[in-house]
Amino acid sequence: MLPSVGFMGLGIMGSAMAANVLNAGYPLTVYNRTPEKAGNLARQGAAVAPTPLALAEASQVIILMVTGPEALEELLWGPEGAGVALRPGKTLINMSSVSPRYTKELAVKLDPTGAGFIDAPVSGTKKPAQEGTLLILAGGLAGQVEAFSPLLLTMSKKVIYCGEAGQGSMMKMTINLLLGVMMAGLAEALNFGRLGGLGLEAMLDAVFSGPLNCGLFQMKADMFREQDYPVNFPLKHMTKDLKFLVDTAFDTGAPVPQGHAILQIFRQGVGRRWGDLDFAAVARVLEYLSP
Repeated sequence: MLPSVGFMGLGIMGSAMAANVLNAGYPLTVYNRTPEKAGNLARQGAAVAPTPLALAEASQVIILMVTGPEALEELLWGPEGAGVALRPGKTLINMSSVSPRYTKELAVKLDPTGAGFIDAPVSGTKKPAQEGTLLILAGGLAGQVEAFSPLLLTMSKKVIYCGEAGQGSMMKMTINLLLGVMMAGLAEALNFGRLGGLGLEAMLDAVFSGPLNCGLFQMKADMFREQDYPVNFPLKHMTKDLKFLVDTAFDTGAPVPQGHAILQIFRQGVGRRWGDLDFAAVARVLEYLSP
């Protein structure tokens, strides 16, 4: 028998991920701070919990997919939080993007409850979430990750085991460092060429016709063509992750000069109120800074 699953956080990613869990046959209960976002899942057969505590009481597995540590703390330890219901036989899976330091602190805080804990952030955006083709970057006890891989694979094409709790978050930061550098690099190159008189299509043709071609650049090309950035991964969330990243680099002693540089560029995008656009809107920041 499949375990009962509670899913908290029904934003751009979470609603699609929860739908895939439900479609795979898992008994599903959902909770969102904005109850209206649970409507579609309720119509598909999910139960809707009135509080995080009610969700945790009804579920063997509790999944969280929210914006960051503040939201996690509120759902777990705030009024009617899920933390009170955690005990042996239940497992908490955090799929939110948070820092490795926070994840390790959370693991320590959860240990006295006896509940299992898996650190499982995702790599991917809106479309892979809808298609169930995310990558899951899992940390925790290897046996627990293996036991819950069938559930995780309802939302993903692959589960990558990264080590103990905290290492999933470390892998997420590592991947997002590369992602941010690549996106900012493409935007910077295109803006550089534009100011030098090159046409956009000629520049994209040069990128796509050689070894620099990649799926990320192909995916974002139409956004650059149309100068429109419908959200897949919000610029404000990339900015948040880059802040976690440079804080983690301070903890580990890792030099991340490009990480520091692009954090400032993305922060300017948030300051210009472009945070709810796709993170490819970093191109707008560079255009804004241009003469």
